Amino acid sequence: MTLRVLVTGASGFIGDALVPALAKAGHLVRAASRRRAKSLPERVEWVRLPDLQDPVDWSSLLADVDVVVHLAGRAHRNDVDGGAIDSINRAAVAGLAAACHRHGVKRLIFVSSAGVHAGSALKAGVSECQAPNPATAYDRAKLAAECAVRESGAPYTILRPVVVYGAGARANFALAVRLARSPLPLPFGSFEARRSLLAIENLISAIIVCLDSHATLNETFLVADPEAISVFAIFAQLRRGLGRRPCLVPIPPVLFERLFRVIGRSDIWSRIGQEFHVDSTKLQKAGWRPLISTEIGLRAVGASQRVGGPVAGS
Repeated sequence: MTLRVLVTGASGFIGDALVPALAKAGHLVRAASRRRAKSLPERVEWVRLPDLQDPVDWSSLLADVDVVVHLAGRAHRNDVDGGAIDSINRAAVAGLAAACHRHGVKRLIFVSSAGVHAGSALKAGVSECQAPNPATAYDRAKLAAECAVRESGAPYTILRPVVVYGAGARANFALAVRLARSPLPLPFGSFEARRSLLAIENLISAIIVCLDSHATLNETFLVADPEAISVFAIFAQLRRGLGRRPCLVPIPPVLFERLFRVIGRSDIWSRIGQEFHVDSTKLQKAGWRPLISTEIGLRAVGASQRVGGPVAGS
């Protein structure tokens, strides 16, 4: 079944992978972004995405659209940007959801974040049945946007992905790849805390499953690779993909925890030293099948970053 799909944030890391995948699957894609791609696949129409800090008239973007995949948003997670984050990541989503309802869009797929659970005291096995507990302005805005989507009257699916990785990923994962490419030993040999990650291929397959699945209609899902992985193993697999030995020195993680607390960056410690893994069973029961394992995905990223290749996030 061919669908007409609007993808917002089409030029971002996820959008770059999603747009051609949708076109390859036979759908007609309207790719909305602030900058035009150098080349577009067949069956893809580019449109300019308005500034989401201002009120948006979504009518022209939604004309003749069956499904909307909303990826656009402000990625910075510090509270200094709280006002802009709320405008872009909450208010704009609320406006889009209301417009989808008015225009009779068959489904709005809103890509939220597993970070809505990040402030929870739970160390393992986070699932959809547990109450969200966001810890940052970014995650609070995402949770508020979810509520706006549910209240809009538009048919929806909400996805809460964990950290998404792949060749060209940005932010924290790009930093991990840069560290892995370093010729120096790394001090993560004793970092056994497990973290859930999500391969970009697995996220794209999850979105495609949700396009017209009755089982995912008006539901919220956490999305992650099936098995959580230790920080030690993340760097080991990246370096194996690079064709190198892990070279990870076993320095006690508690020393890093104290250091980050002293310098006022406990947020960094929470991302590398504390456990956070989620249960994606609900989405798998609805028909999603992850395409690759975390180990294979990380090795593939490492292989793409061998000497002479592009640096992730560049």
